[in-house]
Amino acid sequence: MTTEPILRVESLAKNYGGLQAVRGVDFEVPEGSIVGLIGPNGAGKTTTFNMIAGVEKPSAGSIYLSGNEITGIETHALYHKGLLRTFQLSHEYARMTSKENLMVAASAQLGENIFMNWLASSRVTAREREVQDRAEETLEFLGLTHVSDELAGNLSGGQKKLLELGRTMMSDARLILLDEPGAGVNPTLMLKVIDMIRRLNQERGYTFCIIEHDMDLIADLCENTIVLAEGQILMQGTMDQVRKDERVIDAYFGGEVV
Repeated sequence: MTTEPILRVESLAKNYGGLQAVRGVDFEVPEGSIVGLIGPNGAGKTTTFNMIAGVEKPSAGSIYLSGNEITGIETHALYHKGLLRTFQLSHEYARMTSKENLMVAASAQLGENIFMNWLASSRVTAREREVQDRAEETLEFLGLTHVSDELAGNLSGGQKKLLELGRTMMSDARLILLDEPGAGVNPTLMLKVIDMIRRLNQERGYTFCIIEHDMDLIADLCENTIVLAEGQILMQGTMDQVRKDERVIDAYFGGEVV
């Protein structure tokens, strides 16, 4: 008996006029895994992420989440199915505190329905208390309690990355697409970000697919790495296998072993 992967991509393609940005991409992400997606600039990584996350519609191909087709479903609907995507540049609400940023990311907020405020105010109040408690627990898990009341726009790059991970924890996330979690993060906080991703995977059961240029980060976190080049999959394997593959060395590393 085989286990259905949490994400399956089949013959995915994206054309922009005469430009083929992604061409017939096929891969799977097993549930509970951390998978890396790498490749040189222009390889089609971000476009692939955008199609999976509902930001762009594929020109061809299919996307499945736990066996159910999600091709072309918009981002807000995928959020409620447990698929979230982060960005290279953090998308925090700069004029809200860290805790408020987490609270607005929580799912099933009854107070968003004006009629619930009139007809079931006690339920709304109870849910708001639950959301606040969860936000405080998330800040503690991330080691960010000291910036709970700090405006998110004032946080460092690494703290913003941690806060973005916290926002995924406030939802019912199952699969998280991380776009460059190491971008703009100093080495000390980078270790913290890596540790949080690993803990969320091991302790909370989150599945991750990660775009990242930092090969050491990918090697540290990912059991399997998918290499894209010119919109197609060049190879898949461990980072040790990737670094030794002549095709990857030529296409990605400019002919130099790293």
